[in-house]
Amino acid sequence: MLVSDATALLPASREFDNHSHMATPAPAAPKPRVLVVDDAAEIRLMVSAALSRDGSYALSEASSGTEALDAARNFRPDVVVLDLGLPDIDGVEVCRELRTFTDAYVLMLTGRDEEVDRLVGLAVGADDYMTKPFSPRELAARIQVLLRRPRTGTDTTTTQAAETLTRGDLEIDMLAREVHVEGELLDLTKIEFDLLSTLASRPEMVFTRQQIIDTVWGDDWFGNDHMISVHIANLRKKLDANGTNHIKTVRGVGYRMT
Repeated sequence: MLVSDATALLPASREFDNHSHMATPAPAAPKPRVLVVDDAAEIRLMVSAALSRDGSYALSEASSGTEALDAARNFRPDVVVLDLGLPDIDGVEVCRELRTFTDAYVLMLTGRDEEVDRLVGLAVGADDYMTKPFSPRELAARIQVLLRRPRTGTDTTTTQAAETLTRGDLEIDMLAREVHVEGELLDLTKIEFDLLSTLASRPEMVFTRQQIIDTVWGDDWFGNDHMISVHIANLRKKLDANGTNHIKTVRGVGYRMT
């Protein structure tokens, strides 16, 4: 009777052993987080619907600037779709505040169609700009493009990424993505850092606008050449606060490090 009981237990033991050797499935990659900020409920619904069709994103919403900043701190989004015309805090100010504590991509979505509004948005750190009315499909495509941009800089070799480039009073830590001028740490946006590291990688070379687009944005480029001038101007303001001219404009060609 004891032998029979032991034999009966044997298959179960083997089955248990087999299961114990089964590979644990790899955890699913986290979904990119998108924060949709607009005071109009119908716009938030439209954007959320466009992004939730295939379940690729984790979504959160805010209807004011104050809510947006709180949500950005708690939700930690990868992308913020930000309206400019918010009831309490202007979207430009919200974007400026976001840039003090998050590197989330910011896509401004607004009814303002003046060029000056687009330039101001880019100047405070926005990565892209769309005007209302908008195509939900194009919005979803632009968010995909933003998420494809490398957060660790442009395509460089491992050796280049590990270097600290020194150009006069300028030090660029390619690995930490930090820039110091005369020992002072600068607060650069992702695009500004990528622009600077591109120019500094070959200081003797004049980069054309197309070469800058190809290196910094690649196939993810949206916009026109004037956007490059805006980003270069913003970068110069931060680099040249002490009166030093770090970036030279070569008329009719492009830009190079001085």
